[in-house]
Amino acid sequence: MPELTHSRLYLQRLGYDTPPPPTLQTLQDLQLRHVSTFAFENLSTLLRVPVPIDLPSVEHKVLFDGRGGYCYELNQMFLALLQELGFDARGITGRVVMGGPPDALTGRTHRLSLVTLDGVRYISDVGFGGMVPTSPLQLDTDATQATAHEPYRLSLNEGSYTLWAQVAGEWRGLYVFDLQLQSRIDYEIGNWYVSTHPDSSFLSQLKVALIGPGFRRTLNNGQYAIHHLGRASEKRVIEDVDELLTLLHASFGIRLPEHPQLRPMLGRLLVPVQEG
Repeated sequence: MPELTHSRLYLQRLGYDTPPPPTLQTLQDLQLRHVSTFAFENLSTLLRVPVPIDLPSVEHKVLFDGRGGYCYELNQMFLALLQELGFDARGITGRVVMGGPPDALTGRTHRLSLVTLDGVRYISDVGFGGMVPTSPLQLDTDATQATAHEPYRLSLNEGSYTLWAQVAGEWRGLYVFDLQLQSRIDYEIGNWYVSTHPDSSFLSQLKVALIGPGFRRTLNNGQYAIHHLGRASEKRVIEDVDELLTLLHASFGIRLPEHPQLRPMLGRLLVPVQEG
């Protein structure tokens, strides 16, 4: 079991005074509280700053620097907390297919967790951006599963599972995964691709998300939206860098990094929006 030196602070940020027991209710509460507290964001990759995924580095960035992160950071920290609390949990990886055909053979660039409770297996994920599941999902069933937000379901085909979300009455494939054991180098390779490869969208697009009760906040470059359950989304275009910086801090809870390229980088992302 890994040592999580800052688990007390992590739990306090999630609203706990004492460590909760390793139960399904705790897992449900932890997952919802995490995605409602720590933003999904990729400012570091846009700034071409290294993204270390060892636990002390992730803890320092999220808990002390006031930042968020993406799957290799957030699910790493969350898994370590689960193991510290006594959950039977381990990391697994998958292939993102959201926005494309659900059978696309994309790179293995998503990290999530497999949790077993009383012989029942669940997936738990706090690092999938705007469509992150807000509740753990039972693995060995194809039934529609309610979450704190949208319904989800899982399908199994030749050893690979596909995660689906129901959005506006339509089922959309999000990612495909299996239960293959992963080692540290597997995560390092996936993270290296996501954070450095020229074809990675994380180097060219700002992606930010934070969940709230009954809604999801998302930011894609200059396109800001609040997606409500059961009613129309609120959308607007961010027009200048100062507005964007304010939004990142006030609406997503991100303490902005001190970097000389932050404003120029964000300005370049807004140019296509302004011209459009």
